[in-house]
Amino acid sequence: MAKVMIIVASVREGRIGLPVGRWVEEELRGRDVEVDWADLKEIGLPFMDEPNHPAMQQYTHEHTKAWSERVAAADAFIWVTPEYNHSYTASLKNAIDYLVHEWRGKSVAFVSYGGQSAGTRGVAGLGETLGFLGMKRTQGNLEMAMPWECLEDGVFVGDEGKNRALKATVDEIVAAADAHAAKE
Repeated sequence: MAKVMIIVASVREGRIGLPVGRWVEEELRGRDVEVDWADLKEIGLPFMDEPNHPAMQQYTHEHTKAWSERVAAADAFIWVTPEYNHSYTASLKNAIDYLVHEWRGKSVAFVSYGGQSAGTRGVAGLGETLGFLGMKRTQGNLEMAMPWECLEDGVFVGDEGKNRALKATVDEIVAAADAHAAKE
C-alpha cells in the first residue's frame, strides 16, 4: 500500500494549518493509502544541526535519522503551508534541507493558505528547491485565501468549491503515490 505524508508546515501558536491539515487528513483517510501525519511543530527539528552534507546521508542525530526514515518511507507528500512575507515558512525549508535523497523522485501536492494571495507566492518560492530535489509538483493544488473564515469551533469546514478542489488534489497525489510504490 502506498504511503502519503501530510506535512503541516506552520509551527506558531494559534496556527490555522493544524485544522486545515486535519481536513486534508480526513479526505486522504478515505483512500486506499497509508497516511503519515507530520506536524513540524510536534516533530520539533532544530535548526539544521548535522555536521555532514545531507547528500552524504551520514546522519549523527537521532532526530535526523528518524526524519530520514519517515520521509524515505513516504511515496508522496501533501504540504499544508502558509505564506509568510511573500515566501514559504522557515520550518518547512529546514525540514526539507535535512535530507536530499529521501525526497528524490517523489511527488508533492500543496494545500496553501494566506490572506489575499492564498499562499501562492510561498509555493512558487519552493520551485527551485523542488527542481533540485527532483520532486514532481502535482498540477492539482489547493490555494485558499483567508481560511480562518472557514473555522467552526476550531474545525476547518470547506465549502463546496474547496472540498471539490481538495478531492482533485488528493486524487492526483494518491495516483502519484501508487505509481511510486509500484516502482519500488
